[in-house]
Amino acid sequence: MFCHSHTTGLLPLAKAGLLKEEVQVTALTGSTGAGVKPSATTHFSWRDNNLSTYKVFSHQHLIEIRRNLGLLSGCEVPAINFIPMRGDFARGIFANVQTGCQLTEEEATALYKDFYSGSAFTFHCPFAPDLKQVVNTNKCLIHTEIHNGKIVITSILDNLLKGASGQAVQNMNIMLGLDERTGLSLKASAF
Repeated sequence: MFCHSHTTGLLPLAKAGLLKEEVQVTALTGSTGAGVKPSATTHFSWRDNNLSTYKVFSHQHLIEIRRNLGLLSGCEVPAINFIPMRGDFARGIFANVQTGCQLTEEEATALYKDFYSGSAFTFHCPFAPDLKQVVNTNKCLIHTEIHNGKIVITSILDNLLKGASGQAVQNMNIMLGLDERTGLSLKASAF
């Protein structure tokens, strides 16, 4: 399973062959997304009440994102313009993705609901979600909206669970033939 929030938001379009136009991604990540090595930009005193960009259009995950989307779609992936941002919170990734799309609102909702219908932890959300709905869980929430020939996809997850340890437990459960939700029935910060 792909754990990057923005990749998860694009998978249904790629699978349906609808990922044809340039993609714009802005994603905010909490301080825990910076890894364990302290740096000037990971300290609370710097991140508190602060936002900043980093690795604009050159983030190391772009190669993986393009490869995974290409494998699923079977064709060349359009340009992905990725602007990662450091948020002033500890946990989570909040991604907004935009690309051209001729689907109606109803068609987009049906596409995403169908694609993730068998997923234990990824859900299409009928309303714009907020980060606290996924923090401390293994969930990824995705919301879609259509505006003037563009789809706007909001995709959120807790990078420490769905993006790391929770995803590892989920994968282990699958490998061992267990229910993939075993040990992962966690409550969000807000519910």
